[in-house]
Amino acid sequence: MKYRALIFDFDGTIADTLGETRKIFNEIAPEYGIREVEEHEVSALRHLSLKEILLKLDIPNYRVPSIIARGTSMMRKNIERLQLIDGMKEALVELRSQTDHFGILTSNATANVDVFLRNHGIRELFEFVSSTSKLTGKSRHLKAIRKTFSLDHSEMIYIGDELRDVKAAQKANIPHAAVSWGFNSRESLAEAKPTYLFDHPKELFQIKGQLEP
Repeated sequence: MKYRALIFDFDGTIADTLGETRKIFNEIAPEYGIREVEEHEVSALRHLSLKEILLKLDIPNYRVPSIIARGTSMMRKNIERLQLIDGMKEALVELRSQTDHFGILTSNATANVDVFLRNHGIRELFEFVSSTSKLTGKSRHLKAIRKTFSLDHSEMIYIGDELRDVKAAQKANIPHAAVSWGFNSRESLAEAKPTYLFDHPKELFQIKGQLEP
């Protein structure tokens, strides 16, 4: 069965936000009594799951929602200067022309995503932008999106750069494309056994053969 809906993660998948995210985290870390992340640590953190990262940085789970809310609010100030992942615009335009439904499911704020997409001239490509304030709440939203569009499990695919994206898609029982140009490393993503694993946006065209005409 061919894919009728392509759903994308935002941070690290469409937008190059890794550097900005670390900068914001380090700015607010003292407020929460947690340590900053040095640049040399990023490579090692890319191999870890969300749970492992929280343990590594000694961040209590109850702090996570507040940190996310504060971070997304601060990102709004600089969202217009952030860049698209190189080659992503061309891939999005091509893929959108060949599928029924196109959307974004993110942990970032919808206002941030909307400003970013409009700034890069691609807002009209997306049918919707949905947000979840919980870092591990994407599977429920994916199920809701599938039901909204009356899709079979095999007719929708989620595309993201983190291990939690792979796990969310697996929990929702839908295919997933992991991309190695974002946060988590290629090695860690491969171990999670996604449906696809891509190293450059142009490789997303491999999905074209599985799209509803």
